[in-house]
Amino acid sequence: MACFDTAFHATQPPVATAFAIPRQLTEAGIRRYGFHGLSYEYIASVLADYVGPSADGKVVVAHLGQGASMCAMEARRSVATTMGFTAIDGLPMGRRCGALDPGVVLYLMTEKGMNVAAVTDLLYNHSGLLGVSGISGDMRKLSASKDPHATDAIELFVYRISRELGSLVAALGGLDVLVFTGGIGEHSAALREQVCKRAGWLGIELDPCANTAGGPRITTTNSQMSAWVIPTDEDLMIARHTVRLLAAANGTSSPSMKANVTSV
Repeated sequence: MACFDTAFHATQPPVATAFAIPRQLTEAGIRRYGFHGLSYEYIASVLADYVGPSADGKVVVAHLGQGASMCAMEARRSVATTMGFTAIDGLPMGRRCGALDPGVVLYLMTEKGMNVAAVTDLLYNHSGLLGVSGISGDMRKLSASKDPHATDAIELFVYRISRELGSLVAALGGLDVLVFTGGIGEHSAALREQVCKRAGWLGIELDPCANTAGGPRITTTNSQMSAWVIPTDEDLMIARHTVRLLAAANGTSSPSMKANVTSV
């Protein structure tokens, strides 16, 4: 049984998945795939329970953790996402660099003499929040630190989230709902506050008390669009897919199995 973290993004239009490279390479499979699909699929499945009819509107979900990405949804289907061909693209992460000018890789190899293995290790294991701060890739440790480099790492993370939010809003042509999820998104009230403050141009009006309490809704009733904290559950999505596959193989709907899995 395999549950692909890319599957949720299969609804994206070709223009959202293509790189500007020779067509034969695109046809060979080099394109934007996106990841964290199981998390986004779970959020889509419960979104209406939180936001009502707005769930089928223009939604951006920010899955923020050691791995981090964002996804634009409309009618609860993926329209665009920040990760691309691999899970290193997009936002800076705990140890991964996020989006990087390919020329930097060429420079490291031609001018610094780094081989493929060394560059791979640098970009996947020694960059991101860890690389910028020189302290840790853990947001909790950075938030507790008084080192200015820790502050730099957090500010860069917030800045890049804000830029990607603008890009995804452009892809959607507007925004109705912003969702924070993942370890950082669910637990860092300070980061959510900073992101919402930068997104004031969208009409977000944060409710400080609700944000500190962890939501679920963290915007005021006067806010032009709503922001929420919704815990994700990728393991539950894997369990649900497994139950559906077993039920299909047995030729039954297995409602009792679904009920048991839902309560995991």
